[in-house]
Amino acid sequence: MTRSARPSSRRRAAFGAVLCAFVAFPAVAPAQDFAGKLEDFRKQHGIPGLSCAIAVGERIVFAEGFGTADLENDVPATAATVYRLASISKPIAAVLAMQLVEQGKLDLDVDVHGLVAAWPEKRWPVTTRQLLGHLGGVRHYKYGEGECCEHYDSQTAALERFAADPLLHEPGSKYQYSTFGFNLVAAVVEARSGEAFAAAVKEHVAEPSGAASLQDDDVRRVVPHRAAGYVRLGDELQNSRLMDSSYKLGGGGLCSSAPDLVRFAQALMAGTLVDKESLATMWTTQHTASGKATGYGLGFGVGVHDGVQIVSHSGAQSQVSTTLLMLPEQGVAVAVLCNLEGQRLGDLARELAFAAAKAGDK
Repeated sequence: MTRSARPSSRRRAAFGAVLCAFVAFPAVAPAQDFAGKLEDFRKQHGIPGLSCAIAVGERIVFAEGFGTADLENDVPATAATVYRLASISKPIAAVLAMQLVEQGKLDLDVDVHGLVAAWPEKRWPVTTRQLLGHLGGVRHYKYGEGECCEHYDSQTAALERFAADPLLHEPGSKYQYSTFGFNLVAAVVEARSGEAFAAAVKEHVAEPSGAASLQDDDVRRVVPHRAAGYVRLGDELQNSRLMDSSYKLGGGGLCSSAPDLVRFAQALMAGTLVDKESLATMWTTQHTASGKATGYGLGFGVGVHDGVQIVSHSGAQSQVSTTLLMLPEQGVAVAVLCNLEGQRLGDLARELAFAAAKAGDK
């Protein structure tokens, strides 16, 4: 999988005019306003540790941590704290797939069975496009299915966890959210690029974005500033259950700091990672065969709030709750990551994003 770490001159020109409008803001919302909202939210919801970063155009205008990243060792949460991304891994898998499309190495509309030998033939063909839009009929977690503590060396090997199961419905006929569908996307990336998925993330997403902490969440590796994670059971705060996320890197197995996550968003909006046409495809809602809009593009949730386009993704898994939200037309990106399960961060991120955009208009 070959890709320059810098966008082409044509691509830089195409997006330069968009970004320049957001680079020289005379002011942004005061940092203390952002900090106050975040700390109030953290305390209100009893969250041990939370980190947030906000980017406007080419600048990160806010990056701070609140509370405690590791309660047992009394480690404070900072901007540099690294959290599991959970399902925000899905947009990153989608970017890798679209890079392969741009390189002529992947056709989104061919049967995955012909791309990944480990994926058996099913009753119906299923395509990468359908997988990226949660239209593929691949199952999600089964009721009561526990997290995996087995380590897998590749996403192709990890297909054994669900490859034998039948599709839930004819692909395209229904929208059904599926982490395992994105695990299969990761296997497609490995097959068509010839690279391990984690290596592809590092070379083709993290490095071009300048996002050094964006990586696979390898539980065996020493990751500086990695947060511990917690779950609340009744009134008691407990350590989250163990999980080795190597079985689902494309669906929910990456980690990052909040500033590096918004660097990914900045690179995406700037056209560094994929071109304008790919972004338009990824950020357009998909439809079922009956014509029903799903509110999900290819790897991203898409919508409009008060007339403003919103592109986002949230995440929830053992140890964390996460969200990434972008206002592409305003050049704004917000990442909010915390180490407590079961938290809804989307409204908070949207409030922060609109405040940053409003301040930039002054």
